[in-house]
Amino acid sequence: MSPPDAEGLTRDAFLGGRITLLQPRRGYRAATDPVLLAAFTPARAGDAVLDLGCGAGAASLCLAARVPGLDLHGLEIQPFYADLARRNAALNGLPLTVHEGDLRAMPRPLRARSFDLVLTNPPFHDAAGSASPEPGRATAHAETTPLADWIDAALRRLRPGGTLVLVHRACRLGTILAGLEGRAGGAEILPLAGRAGRPAGRVLVRARKASRAPLRLHPPFCLHAGGAHAAEGGRFTWQAEQVLRHMQPLLLDTSYGGIREEDDNLG
Repeated sequence: MSPPDAEGLTRDAFLGGRITLLQPRRGYRAATDPVLLAAFTPARAGDAVLDLGCGAGAASLCLAARVPGLDLHGLEIQPFYADLARRNAALNGLPLTVHEGDLRAMPRPLRARSFDLVLTNPPFHDAAGSASPEPGRATAHAETTPLADWIDAALRRLRPGGTLVLVHRACRLGTILAGLEGRAGGAEILPLAGRAGRPAGRVLVRARKASRAPLRLHPPFCLHAGGAHAAEGGRFTWQAEQVLRHMQPLLLDTSYGGIREEDDNLG
């Protein structure tokens, strides 16, 4: 992370320096969740993609860096973050059309079309809890719009057969599955654990609109190596490094996303 500039912004590297993100020194700051969300999104060149609540553009731009040729759009309710997302897209030379507005009153250009993929990283925290004194961070973190509304808005913007991808707290999995019931199937759930032997704190979920395929629960993806008090406790696992630093997708085969330690062509 670089020191803040005159605007109070830092320049932060993602994907091993392939993406540079301007972020507020004080406010909501992207970490690993949007990078993992992008890696879990099965996009192909030519797909139309919508990022609901795109913030400063972390998930969108990580996806665009991995998959060229996307028709990529973001919706952001906070004008400051919407402007940052536009600046970050220009800074990285990547295409991203950013719309300002509330997902409950979708801007007309978004209501007029459907998408192949919708990805989202909704606010996680109970709005009744202690709010951050920084308004941007409070809005980005507090669940003032119910999670069910996020899922509903995403499904409405998907074409039949399109895919919804989201990351959230593991304890909200029941709400997520209830929101998908009867509207999307083939759900794939990837628990995210801080380290081996620990409960999953997050889940990545993706499902196809109007599909009747069965649910699949995958083995946990562990982010950190070693025990909490071991010398290597803060080090990412080899598999997590490939996703977070080397832009590898999470494809979900038995070796955690098609990534094998014996591969020698990862770059």
